[in-house]
Amino acid sequence: MPDSSEASLPAFRRLSYSVGHFLNDLCASMWFTYLLVFYHSVLGFENTYAGVLLLVGQIADGVCTPLIGYESDKTPGCGSYGKRKTWHLVGTISVLLSFPFIFNQCLGCNLDTPQWVSLTYFTPFIVIFQFGWAATQISHLSLIPELVTCEHEKVELTAYRYAFTVIANITVYAVAWLMFHFQTQEGDDPAITENLGLVDIPVFKGLSLTVVGIGALFSLLFHLGTREKGARPRQEEEGSSPGECQPLLNKTTVAPPTSLLQWKHWLRQPSFYQVAVLYMSTRLIVNLSQTYISMYLTYTLLLPKKYIATIPLVMFLSGFASSFIMKPLSKLIGKCMTYFLGLLLILAFSFWVLLDPHMGGKVYGTAVLLGVGSATILVMSLAMTAELIGDQTQSGAFVYGAMSFTDKVANGLGVMIIQTLHPCRTMVCCPGCVWYYHYIMVIVTGGVGVLAALSLCTILIWPIKIVRLSKQNHMNCSINSKDFKDLPEVAGLLGSDREDSESSEQPSVD
Repeated sequence: MPDSSEASLPAFRRLSYSVGHFLNDLCASMWFTYLLVFYHSVLGFENTYAGVLLLVGQIADGVCTPLIGYESDKTPGCGSYGKRKTWHLVGTISVLLSFPFIFNQCLGCNLDTPQWVSLTYFTPFIVIFQFGWAATQISHLSLIPELVTCEHEKVELTAYRYAFTVIANITVYAVAWLMFHFQTQEGDDPAITENLGLVDIPVFKGLSLTVVGIGALFSLLFHLGTREKGARPRQEEEGSSPGECQPLLNKTTVAPPTSLLQWKHWLRQPSFYQVAVLYMSTRLIVNLSQTYISMYLTYTLLLPKKYIATIPLVMFLSGFASSFIMKPLSKLIGKCMTYFLGLLLILAFSFWVLLDPHMGGKVYGTAVLLGVGSATILVMSLAMTAELIGDQTQSGAFVYGAMSFTDKVANGLGVMIIQTLHPCRTMVCCPGCVWYYHYIMVIVTGGVGVLAALSLCTILIWPIKIVRLSKQNHMNCSINSKDFKDLPEVAGLLGSDREDSESSEQPSVD
């Protein structure tokens, strides 16, 4: 019997894996929180133009994501470096070279330059950045089911990954607060120190360069410390606690092997669409609330600009604290119920914002609700995606790519619709901003939260599982059955949350 330490990922490798998305998280924090603020409130772009830039980025990301997912599964990688880490390296370089240009003034432009010229200038950098971001994200997520096979270890690794996501966001907002603080001390004019404008271009430029520098160091740590394996062991530690790590393979059942799923076979799996809708809803809540929280603070609550750093900071500090209890909580009540608890916090935030349009300092309380709720539903949705993939790691990147495609396009279209319906047709905000961003915050959390709840109900009624392929599909899969003659039948991929802790019940694959 192998030693239990061999069955789990060493602590250093867990750490090195967890920081592999740090650069992406730093950039994503700036992208979603400050892109509209920078282009509309600082550079003076019209609402529609600012929305177009974000939409272009989201569509580029959405198109690149499934294509990269497919190619990441298909290509062998660069020599012995590994296919996932190769794509991660390509993505990292693309992000490092393009991101600093996005949060800076157009080179050669001035106040008289038409906005469509600036729009044309920024678009290529945004497309390159989104390609690199997608390549890094998909390759990093696809490593989870390849590094660990135990379901609770997947949740743990996802939670560690999200913990560093929160640290990345905290870093961005802390640096932003420091820059705004030093700017306030240097100037005496309240119009400059309290309101956003062209004077803040150096702040966002310095913030983007800081993000790139820190992210590059953590990406180096990931590539030095993470070892990509071609295949995981075929069985888990026999002496592991049933409640802690349920084997994916039923050793007592001898049956023909289950075919490896190709990308087209995933499209015939009902659970694929269930998880996709849940993941899309989760990302809509997290990303749209992050995108419009700064506009809500600035134009609805009329707070000083330092609040666009301190309120998101409180949100992600709360999320960071909650990430440490997600593994024991999901083990105790299951992933679905843990997700539901997070969703309740999101809905509580929505009702609070709806009923208190002039909350003032109480906004810190709502920030805690939104931070903990967002962290919980995001970690659980990623854990459910890893559960869906199970031992089908050879096509895992396609699954993550398809999930990400739905959320990127949905987020981009959502922002474009919100920007198009904006009541103000001028570059500066009109009185309509006050009520408009108030109801936007209610809708993107409470409204989308209802959709997420409906999607969660379908998973509770029809648990996540892989449907057996037909005989014709089985023949079409290019598998050498001789290599799998000793493998038992896949008994289930954690078909329900209850089965997380009841290892004696092994569900069969339909």
